Amino acid sequence: MIKKIFTTKSEHQTHTLGIKLAKTLQGGDVLALTGNLGAGKTVLTKGIAKGLGITSIVNSPTFILMRVYPIKNKTIKQLVHIDCYRLQSEEQLREIGATEYFNRPDTVTVIEWAEKIKQHLPKQIIKITVELLHEDQRKITITTHG
Repeated sequence: MIKKIFTTKSEHQTHTLGIKLAKTLQGGDVLALTGNLGAGKTVLTKGIAKGLGITSIVNSPTFILMRVYPIKNKTIKQLVHIDCYRLQSEEQLREIGATEYFNRPDTVTVIEWAEKIKQHLPKQIIKITVELLHEDQRKITITTHG
């Protein structure tokens, strides 16, 4: 297990960390994000999307639960962004087909509020915890198995 801890001092730095993180991702990666409301999970996800080459606006799919963004890349063809904050049941997760994307070799999946679906996550995940330390300061812990 490899654990890396980063401290960001602005929304811009959190976004930039997401861009850098995206450069290390491979198809099949599942990122499980946890953290309190407003901690910065969506900002980090927007950075990941930009780092993967997505040019469209990335918004949290809080009310629709899941968005799929196509990527023009040789190996990674799509980013799946899942937000489990308003998830009402495990059945709802299956209804939207979210688990079908996990570990697909052409897909990177980012899950906000991943703790709500812990039992459905694949064994190999990249766990990211975002903690708000002060008004703009965040502690971001990234844990990978490798």
